[in-house]
Formats: sequence, C-alpha cells, structure tokens
Amino acid sequence: MSGETDLRKLLSGMRPELNPGRYVFTTADGAVPPGVTPVVTVAEPEALTLVVRQEEADASGLAYDYVAGWITLRVHSALEAVGLTAAVAQELAAAELSCNVVAGFHHDHLFVPHERAEEAVSLLAGLARRSAKE
Repeated sequence: MSGETDLRKLLSGMRPELNPGRYVFTTADGAVPPGVTPVVTVAEPEALTLVVRQEEADASGLAYDYVAGWITLRVHSALEAVGLTAAVAQELAAAELSCNVVAGFHHDHLFVPHERAEEAVSLLAGLARRSAKE
C-alpha cells in the first residue's frame, strides 16, 4: 500500500483537484466544537488547530483570518518521498502564492488563498505537464 517515491512520477501524475468550498484555519481549546467537522486537526501546545469549512466556523463563532481553497494532489505519494512539497512550494512561491501543506496517508493537501485557488491548480497542472516531458 506504499505510495510513489519517484519525484518525476509524483510531479507528472499529481493531478491537482480543487475541492469545493472555502476553508479556514481556526483554533479550539480542548475538543472540537459541536457542529464542526474538521478536514484537518493539529494538536499544538497552545490549542487545537482546525481546518474547517468557513460556514461551519461562522455558525460556531470560531475566529479566523485566512480563507483558503483546498487542493488535493491525486497522486498517491509515499510519506518518505523527497522533493514533492519543495517543487510544489517553489512553483507557487514563484507566483507569490502562499501554500499550507498537509500530508495525508494517501495524498498531499494544499491550502492556498481562496481567491487564487483556481490559479494555483492551473500552475500545478502546468508543472505536471512539464514534468511529464522531462
């Protein structure tokens, strides 16, 4: 069940997909509030970080500053793969796009500014096409 480790294959096969919706990074003290279904949780000493749909955060009164689009790289990347995150970050940084990366067991997930999410998908698709030609 291990994923791909070859960087060229990872890049050429990443198939970036924009998930519907707007997502925010927020925090909770202790447990996840009722009515909130996070797509990501990170336990930090200061608080529990949650990435949730914006409408859930609003309905629960959770504060946030950053509204993101959620992109899933559809390639099954191995957790020990080297270079995928760096290549993706470099491509997006060249366009002055921030990117917050979360690794799942099967896929990498990127959170980019919502208003530029489609642009980010286009840039990543271009990176995939260039990598396929190498």
